[in-house]
Amino acid sequence: MTHVTGNAPDGTPNWLDIGVPDLDRARTFYGTLLGWQFQDAGPEAGHYNMCNLRGEPVAGMMQNPEGEPDVYWWNVYFAADDCDGLAKRATDAGGEVVVPSMDVMDLGRMAVLRDPQGAHFGLWQGRSHPGSRIVNVPGSYVWNELVARDSAAAGEFYKAVFGYELEPMPGDMDYTVLRRAGDGRYVGGILGGSGIVLGGGGDPASSWTTYFAVDDADEAARRVRAGGGTVDSEPQDTPYGRSATVRDPFGVPFHVMKPAQEPQS
Repeated sequence: MTHVTGNAPDGTPNWLDIGVPDLDRARTFYGTLLGWQFQDAGPEAGHYNMCNLRGEPVAGMMQNPEGEPDVYWWNVYFAADDCDGLAKRATDAGGEVVVPSMDVMDLGRMAVLRDPQGAHFGLWQGRSHPGSRIVNVPGSYVWNELVARDSAAAGEFYKAVFGYELEPMPGDMDYTVLRRAGDGRYVGGILGGSGIVLGGGGDPASSWTTYFAVDDADEAARRVRAGGGTVDSEPQDTPYGRSATVRDPFGVPFHVMKPAQEPQS
């Protein structure tokens, strides 16, 4: 388990949130699947819900206003020492601002951006709230992956914004691993070409998707179906663990994964 107690270095995934059309249904679905409890931040925060695991926040959830487009996704945020500066670097590299940099009470400062291929992502500059407090255990995220039509162009964009090192994976798969410069820590991946995820509206779209760790990928797939979601790809073994591609009741794609055990030293 990784217990996060302070702000992560620039470019590290540090928060997730989602807007949904039915908050009660979403809480039931994700609470049953991932063991989350929920804490409503109140009317002054638009009833934003903290999704808690072991009493610690791991993600956020909110009700979308009526009239919003019927397409939903998990939004991945990346740590930013300077939210405004990184937002400018993103636009200089060809991205667009969706939500300009803004303070969120005393919690931190955020922005939401769109990369040149259309994938949304966020920046989070933590203050009293550094982001997800628990990662890499069942019920929390373990990996984040960009699915893009042009993986090379996507890699160059995120390299320009966050200074990532790009590590193409050997073999026939169009996959590039993102490493944080300096310490070489793996922070995510880019899947290119034919593996494009369909957005909630049914149209092909570049997007960030999240892998949530679970104790049992097969049982998680059963719970997804029982909760009104769908399974796009049945659980299968990979060198990194056993995982399935699924969707929640609103069509949002994500992965459930039982990570492979790390070799004993």
